[in-house]
Amino acid sequence: MKPYAEVIGDPIAHSKSPLIHGFWLDQLGLDAEYRRFHVKPDDLRAYFESRRTDPHWRGCNVTVPHKLAALDHVADPGDVRGSIGAINTVFRGEGGDWIGTNTDSAGFHAPIAGLDLTKQPVAVIGAGGAARAILFALSRLGVGRVTLLNRNPLKAAALLSTFGLKGDALPLTAPLPAAKLLVNASTLGMTGQPPLEIDLAPLPEDAVVYDAVYAPIETPLLAQAHARGLDTVDGLEMLVGQAALAFELFFGVAPPRDRDDALRERLLA
Repeated sequence: MKPYAEVIGDPIAHSKSPLIHGFWLDQLGLDAEYRRFHVKPDDLRAYFESRRTDPHWRGCNVTVPHKLAALDHVADPGDVRGSIGAINTVFRGEGGDWIGTNTDSAGFHAPIAGLDLTKQPVAVIGAGGAARAILFALSRLGVGRVTLLNRNPLKAAALLSTFGLKGDALPLTAPLPAAKLLVNASTLGMTGQPPLEIDLAPLPEDAVVYDAVYAPIETPLLAQAHARGLDTVDGLEMLVGQAALAFELFFGVAPPRDRDDALRERLLA
């Protein structure tokens, strides 16, 4: 049997991670596989128990809704629980322990690394595992006030406090501030999920709209931003960025990022 890694979540059919990792495995000629595996919340413990005894399993990526709960089933030497508070990758450490880490934060930041957000206002939608990674990154970029919109503003307020960010926690129905960067870190707008209903009119002309959703690629949020002529970042940018870091942890070699254009064409086909 070939060594393999996989992505787990509920739902999972939409995941493009197998296409990404499969492309890199083919390009590098590695005799390994990357799969998707549907894991319901009640089955998460059983999943990890079954994989621990499988010598071919190299680890997994973790997506909605397991990014927080998965921390209870892995070692956490980097104190991800105390920093980001959610994981998206599990891999085997040098001592043989299964270790949880988070590559979402670096994956989120990569596409906007050239954007100066120092003391700039930012708005973020959502307060789940992806939002935690994004807020963690923002807390290290010296941003200005952060407006966090969520169904539960109390949960949002707690997250702002956790990451030492100054700003406002508001319901989803609240109007946007004049933010330099707007990030959708929720599942709203994803295929099969409720739409994200929001008015981008308050955003300035130089704002950037970033949607972490990648199914569909052109979300209604990005379509609205394009109609206004705003710069955008789609979910594939973050997805590929975080996947590259996970790939090296799984298979011990860096993916061929010089072929990102060909990968993107395959993902959009």
